[in-house]
Amino acid sequence: MTEHPPRSVLLASPRSFCAGVERAIEIVERLLDQRGGPVYVRKQIVHNIHVVRSLEARGAVFVEELSEVPFGATVVFSAHGVAPAVRAEAQSRDLEVLDATCPLVAKVHSEARRFAERGDTIVLIGHAGHEEVEGTLGEAPDRMVLVETVADVEALEITGPVSYLTQTTLAVDETAEVVEALRRKFPRLRGPGSDDICYATTNRQIAIREVAARSDLILVVGSKNSSNSVRMVELAARGGTPAYLVDDASEIDPAWLTGVTSVGLSAGASAPPELVDEVVRALEALGTVTVSTHTTATETIAFTLPLAVRRAG
Repeated sequence: MTEHPPRSVLLASPRSFCAGVERAIEIVERLLDQRGGPVYVRKQIVHNIHVVRSLEARGAVFVEELSEVPFGATVVFSAHGVAPAVRAEAQSRDLEVLDATCPLVAKVHSEARRFAERGDTIVLIGHAGHEEVEGTLGEAPDRMVLVETVADVEALEITGPVSYLTQTTLAVDETAEVVEALRRKFPRLRGPGSDDICYATTNRQIAIREVAARSDLILVVGSKNSSNSVRMVELAARGGTPAYLVDDASEIDPAWLTGVTSVGLSAGASAPPELVDEVVRALEALGTVTVSTHTTATETIAFTLPLAVRRAG
């Protein structure tokens, strides 16, 4: 039997669920507890396949569009937010809406409305096709333009006042470069009073950067459609540490561990913490490991649930 050298596992902290994700999942869970299934949810409540499957098993029904929800039924809007047109459609179908939009995403929507009302052209920094971006663009579609890169900024042709907003789950360093390019092009650029990239995204990126500097390999637990999880992998890789995104322990390729004596491990803000525990057990099955934690911040934020689910909670 091949002997494996001892291997250290360094857990990044903070990791896994953030307050917005916990709130969104709890809204669906409480509805299921109070009313039973089915509870309809527009899009994935959060971007994690394990969360979705768990809620489906309890009676949640995930749909892409409101046309799939029976007239007069109850529907939950996902943590990523929706455009005003979606809210109008829900009203026209007499749907009872429970809004699980993360309050930090709702902040960006509010800023979009305010900037549009004062007559600005709004440059939204984000990833095309992401649900959060689609929802934010819907707040002022005639006054907003989406950019992803510095090159996109250079191609802009805008007259009049310009402001910017960002998706909440972007890479902090890359976004700063795009904002700087905007400031160069539009010297009177205005932006939000506080960063739109959320505290959880920022904290997890800081932690993974520090852990990656001490590791031979980085594993991030999260689904491929989870923006903040993907950004963590990219950040570690940009720093020179091989990094992989895995939905769970089953996706670990033992070949990745060849010659590796230190593994850094984290999870995106939508990944359940128990999945991290499963990865640790999988690594233990491959040889002797010692586990320690590197903490860069302590998160104490919690968001209030909607009154409709608090009443019987």
